[in-house]
Amino acid sequence: MPQQVLIVDDTEINLILFGALVKKLDDCQAHVFADSRQALEWVRQTVPDLIIVDYMMPELDGIEFIRLVREMPGRQLVPILMITANDQKQIRYQALDLGANDFLTKPIDKVEFLARARNMLSLNLARKHMADHAAWLDGEVRARTREILERERETVFRLSKAAEYRDPETGAHIVRMAHYSRLIARELGLSEQDQQLVLEAAPMHDIGKVGISDTILLKPGRLTPEEFEIMKQHAMLGYELLNGSSSKLLQAGAEIARGHHEKYDGSGYPAGLKGEAIPIFSRIVAVADVFDALTSERPYKKAWEVSAAVEFLQQGCGSHFDPACVQALIRAWDDVEAVRQRYREDVPLSMTL
Repeated sequence: MPQQVLIVDDTEINLILFGALVKKLDDCQAHVFADSRQALEWVRQTVPDLIIVDYMMPELDGIEFIRLVREMPGRQLVPILMITANDQKQIRYQALDLGANDFLTKPIDKVEFLARARNMLSLNLARKHMADHAAWLDGEVRARTREILERERETVFRLSKAAEYRDPETGAHIVRMAHYSRLIARELGLSEQDQQLVLEAAPMHDIGKVGISDTILLKPGRLTPEEFEIMKQHAMLGYELLNGSSSKLLQAGAEIARGHHEKYDGSGYPAGLKGEAIPIFSRIVAVADVFDALTSERPYKKAWEVSAAVEFLQQGCGSHFDPACVQALIRAWDDVEAVRQRYREDVPLSMTL
C-alpha cells in the first residue's frame, strides 16, 4: 500500500508543486487540500504517513492545525513538516512545542523538499515496522505465557487427582467443588481474576493427604482421637508443600490447603481462626467441599439428598460456615445444578478445568 502524504496549503500553485514533487517519491500518494478544515476531517478518517502543512492559512492556520492533529488518538507520532517564512523563528518554536518534526522555508528548494520528505517517510516506516514487531513479540509472549499457565494448571490438577486417588474421593469431586467455589466467588462479587484463581486452586485443598499413612487415610471405620490428630496434619502438610512458590496459583492453593478446615466460630483447625480472619478462598472452599462431599455417593455412605445437604449448610452458618458463602451457593443454584449434571461420576474428565 502506498504511503499517504497529506499536503495542506491555501495557495493552489503550491498544492500543484508539492503534489508533483510527492509523485517523485517512491510508492507515495499525495492528498492535497486548500481548506485546512477539510484536511483536518480527512485526518480524522485516515492516518497519514506524512503531513506537509503551511503556516499562513485563513481560519485555521498551521499552528492550530498541528495542535488539533496531535490531540487525535493515534496521530501523535505522524511526522509533520511545516512550511514557514525565513523570518518566522518564533512560529517555528511554537510549532515545535506543539509537535512539528521539521521545517521548510519559502521559497521551497525542490531538492531539499524531496530529501526531507523522503527521510521523514523512511523514519516513519521504520517506526511502524518496529511497532509491528513489538506487537508480534507481545503476541508471542502472551501465547507462550498461556502455554506455561496451561501446563501449570494441568500439573496442579494431576497432583490434586493423585491426592484424591489415595482417598475415597474421586477426580469428579475435585472438579465439581472447584466449580462450586468459582460460583460462590462470583456471587460474592469477587473479580473475574479471583474467580478463575479459586477455580484453579481449589483442587489443591487436600493435597497434603499424600503425606498421611494409608492405614489412617483408608481406614473404613471411625478414626480414633489419636488417628484424627494425625489426619488433621494434612492441612499444614499441604500448606508446606505449596508455600513459598512465586506462582499465584500455588500461593492460593497453599492458603486453601491450610484454611479449608477452619470453622467460622474458631473451632476448626489447624490454627483455630475465626470469622473473617479465615482467608476468603478457604471459607469459600469449605462450603463447596462439604456440599459436594455430602451430595456424592461413596463406598462408605450414600449420597445425601440435595435439600438435606443445603439444610446442613444453613444450620452450620455462623458456626462451621461463613453465612455469606452459604447464601452465595444458594443464589447460584441453577448453575450449581448444571455443574452437578456436567461432572457426574460416570463422565470422563479432562486434565484441566
